[in-house]
Amino acid sequence: MTSDSPEPQAPATVEAAAEPVPVRLLLVDDEPGLRTAVSAYLEDEGFQVTTANDGEEGWQKAQDLLPDVVITDVMMPRCDGYGLLQRLRGDERLGGTPVIFLTAKGMTADRIAGFQAGCDDYIPKPFDPDELVARVQNVVRRQERLLAEAARFADADIGQMAKQITEIRSLLSTGGQKKASVPAEHSFTPREASVLQLVAEGMMNKEIARRLETSIRNVEKYVSRLFIKTGTASRTELVRYALEHGLVE
Repeated sequence: MTSDSPEPQAPATVEAAAEPVPVRLLLVDDEPGLRTAVSAYLEDEGFQVTTANDGEEGWQKAQDLLPDVVITDVMMPRCDGYGLLQRLRGDERLGGTPVIFLTAKGMTADRIAGFQAGCDDYIPKPFDPDELVARVQNVVRRQERLLAEAARFADADIGQMAKQITEIRSLLSTGGQKKASVPAEHSFTPREASVLQLVAEGMMNKEIARRLETSIRNVEKYVSRLFIKTGTASRTELVRYALEHGLVE
């Protein structure tokens, strides 16, 4: 006898794949026609593109956007490509952002000057848009490898790090040793002082990087500078020194 009841549906076992996060590009060029054409082509290739008319506007937008890659012309009014590159490299949050020069200045001497200034790639105009896409994808992959490598090193020797964090928290619970009668004077930058405070709170490099919106590599650089300036060799020694000399709250 055939049943009229519908057959039970098998439960779904495969979840929909998460949408990939698009790569954020900042395109800086003072030629409206080129800016529109390149932006449209890159968006068709799946990139998220923000444009700027010159280096000055590019700098302002870069601070808000924190792009994954900056593509910039060299010869522009107000602030040229070299000026924009210098500002990016000097910023803690943007210093590691890949920068591609896209410019009519294509002589060998121009390319050498661009690489010496710190750009990651140099594409002379006129150019093949497919080559531009390939170059952007290449610097994105290279950046991802660098970040993965930095994270791998940050996670290395996690047992020793955990031991130091435990020791730091023990120091905090007891208030450390008696503070020096005259606090030590150090020429810490504001960012170094912030990192020192967070280290003293028992945070690891990943947590500090997330809190300060910077890279793990930058945090490691600041911690190394703190070791040098305080004459210490480990996070535990650093925190003990900071507590004893009233350098942290």
